[in-house]
Amino acid sequence: MTDILPFLKSLISASGVSGYETPVAKLIEEKWRPLVDEVSISRVGSLHGLKKGSAKSKRSSVMIATHMDAIGMMVTKVTDGFLHITNVGGIDVRVLPGAFVTVHASNGEELPAVVAMPSAKLLPETLSGGDVLEIGYLLVDTGLTTREVERKVRVGDLVSFANEPIELAGDIISGHTIDNRASVAALTVCLEELQTKAHVWDVWAVATVQEETSYLGAYSSAFAIRPDIAIAVDGTFAKGPGANGWQSHPMGKGVGLCMGPNMHPFLHEKLTELAEKLEIPWFLDVTTDHSGTDAYPMQVTAEGIPTALVEFPIRYMHTPVESVAVKDIQRAGRLLAEFIASLDANFLESITWED
Repeated sequence: MTDILPFLKSLISASGVSGYETPVAKLIEEKWRPLVDEVSISRVGSLHGLKKGSAKSKRSSVMIATHMDAIGMMVTKVTDGFLHITNVGGIDVRVLPGAFVTVHASNGEELPAVVAMPSAKLLPETLSGGDVLEIGYLLVDTGLTTREVERKVRVGDLVSFANEPIELAGDIISGHTIDNRASVAALTVCLEELQTKAHVWDVWAVATVQEETSYLGAYSSAFAIRPDIAIAVDGTFAKGPGANGWQSHPMGKGVGLCMGPNMHPFLHEKLTELAEKLEIPWFLDVTTDHSGTDAYPMQVTAEGIPTALVEFPIRYMHTPVESVAVKDIQRAGRLLAEFIASLDANFLESITWED
């Protein structure tokens, strides 16, 4: 199996804040172009890769959605050379002080910077030194003079995390935007596996935009493609300090197959049966609501699309040090490829809704 780690490192080193995904989209397009028959960009910026199936007559299609956008920040005000920010997507503000970031300035420069927390003496008297500050109280320091900042930076400029990925012990990689660039890597593994596997169905590999803010990419791509079935690939919560309940799962122990009102029970059953047959370790993830992933917008598009969700555990979600086991990414990619290869011309007729 191809070593996906170098590609994953390049993905999680790139910017691509939700709504501004072009930098990472270019990397993905370059990687996918040799693996698919056609590449296109949707009207809202999602990347579509079509790998055609072998059926001679009308082919059924499966859409695999992996969102490529990332949480980030945006400049709201410039005061005495320091930048005030707000969040783009969900950020735990507790992890921001001390973070290394890049300011994507209006003049085209990428300015290295740090997120700083003012001294407690400079904060309002209602806030004590031990309080978790709201994001509006934090400052981004570029090191430039007031005049230089005012010349280069504007309100609305983006700020992205800038720490480099790091390999930890135990096959773990840590960095920012692993949610959900790791899933893009898993889909890439799938496409590489399909180079040597026959498949009857058309495969739409999709890197969606704006999942962290609006699900726009999954809604619009599913509506444009109208696949017969869909699978979202995303992270779920890994076990760790303070996260050991039923909603978290151990890293490195296998692929998550999610079940709940957002997922079609027949597809879930077929994926679990296949994982068992292939001896791919897997665990059951349960949600009582929609999953908070691209599975939801795909499921409710048009007349409704039978949808499944494949996952792997990510520790420290929505922080600059998200962590994932590389072998779980590889397992997810292999399971996707084997599932696609197993789809025959009559699969659609076999789908039933079972409680």
